[in-house]
Amino acid sequence: MNAAMMAGLRPDLAVIAENVAPGSSVLDVGCGDGTLMQALRDGSGCDTRGMELDALNVGSCVAKGLSVIQGDADKDLAFYPDKSVDYAILSQTLQTTMRPDQVLDELLRIGRKAFVSFPNFAHWRVRVSLLWGGRMPVTRLLPVAWYETPNIHHLTVNDFRALLDARGITVEGRWFLSGDAQCSAAAANFRAEHAVFLLSRRD
Repeated sequence: MNAAMMAGLRPDLAVIAENVAPGSSVLDVGCGDGTLMQALRDGSGCDTRGMELDALNVGSCVAKGLSVIQGDADKDLAFYPDKSVDYAILSQTLQTTMRPDQVLDELLRIGRKAFVSFPNFAHWRVRVSLLWGGRMPVTRLLPVAWYETPNIHHLTVNDFRALLDARGITVEGRWFLSGDAQCSAAAANFRAEHAVFLLSRRD
């Protein structure tokens, strides 16, 4: 994928795009306006499909010539066949679902591998905001107040790792982001604002 196309992606999406094998089949769950799908289709020759809850975003995707249906990750993933795509992707959406554990199981049923990215609510700025201000933070990456946020599960890197262990899910890759740059895995639960995991499950 060329540098110009990568530069237009959100940092976690750029990590995912860089690590999806060219020519793969992809299902992007919670695909938003289709930015990642378009990049994978045009830059890596991927066969992309998407599911998105917001009707305006679905319309934006269709206008770009992308194959997207309106659907809810909590209810509609059951309609996809087992191992029907190479990669199932859930970017910045896990924390908005009613049952993240079940959605994760569905991703790994549908995809041979799954990419999951999410905001880390144990990041040091979040901790400082709660410690000194006693209020949920509003930051560049968490830009809305607690009463209007779509986030209903405030997970941390360590929470997610514990879920993977409990589910017997294999981590094939993981990347941690501070601002727009990657940071070390050391103390990621404290230092990373966002995390990206590449997952698989033994058949």
